[in-house]
Amino acid sequence: MTVEADTDRLKSEADEPGWEVDPDDEWGVAVITTVGRQLKLRREAVGMRAAEFGTVVGYGEDMVYKIEGGKRIPRREYLDKADEALDAGGLIAAAWEDVKKVRYPKKVRELGKLEAKAVEIGVYECNIVAGLLQTPEHARAVIEAAQPPYSPDDVERMVAARLARRSVFERSPAPALSFVLEEGVLRRPIGGTMAWRQQLERLLEVGRLHNVVLQVMPMNCETHSGMDGRIELLKFADGTAVGRADGAFSGRPTSDPKHLRILDLRYGTIRAQALSPRESLAFIEQLLGET
Repeated sequence: MTVEADTDRLKSEADEPGWEVDPDDEWGVAVITTVGRQLKLRREAVGMRAAEFGTVVGYGEDMVYKIEGGKRIPRREYLDKADEALDAGGLIAAAWEDVKKVRYPKKVRELGKLEAKAVEIGVYECNIVAGLLQTPEHARAVIEAAQPPYSPDDVERMVAARLARRSVFERSPAPALSFVLEEGVLRRPIGGTMAWRQQLERLLEVGRLHNVVLQVMPMNCETHSGMDGRIELLKFADGTAVGRADGAFSGRPTSDPKHLRILDLRYGTIRAQALSPRESLAFIEQLLGET
C-alpha cells in the first residue's frame, strides 16, 4: 500500500461512526480527555503545528483538534503514528489499552470484566444466538434490526463491544463455557444466507472447542423449563457467582445464594432437556447443509 493510499484510508476511517465519545460515560470521557491533553502537550513541546502533525499521522487538522480536545476516540493507528512522530518511546501507543475500551458501552464493559474473571460461564438464549457466539455480520444484523433504530455511531459501538467479548475464548487457562440455543433461532437466517452460513460455521467451530459445550433445545420437546427467558450464570475462582434471568428477580443481576440456586436448577434442567452436545453439533451440520 502506498503512502498516499494509506493516508486516504486513515482519513476515511476517521469519519466512520462509532468513534465519538459518549458524554454520559464519565470514565470514557476522562480517558479520552487525558489522552488528548497529553497528545497536545507533546505536539506543542516539539514545536509542531496541528496541520503539520495531521500530515505526518495521516489525518486532517480538524480531526487532530477533535482528538486533542477529547471529542473523538483515536484509532490505534493514530496513536502508533503519533508515538513515532513525537518520539514518545511507546508511552502514547500504550494508551490504546484503555482507549479501545471507551468504544464499548458502560454496561458491556462491566459484563466483559465479569466474563474475563469467570471460570465458568453458562448461557441459555431463547431469542437470538448468544452474543459471545455471534459473528460480526450476525451481530450487526441483529443490532440494526432494533426498533427504534440505533444511530450508525451506536451500532458501530455496540458491534465492536460485542465482538470484544469474544476474547473469553482466548483466555488461558480456558474457562468452562456452556450454551443452550433454541432450534427456532438456528433456523432464522438473520442477515441473509451468506451471513447465516458463516454464523452456523462459527457455532460448529466453537462447539468443537475442548472447553465448550454447545446444545440445541429442539422445537419438538414436550417439556421446556426455559419459557421465562434468557439465563446467564457466571462463577468465579473464589467460589462466588453472579446470575441473571429474564423471568426472575426483576431481570437484575444477583449474587444471593438462594437466587443462584434457583437459576442453577433452571439452567441445569434446561441442559438436561436439550439435545446432547454431539446431537446438537450434528443438527447444526445438518442445517448448514440445508442452507
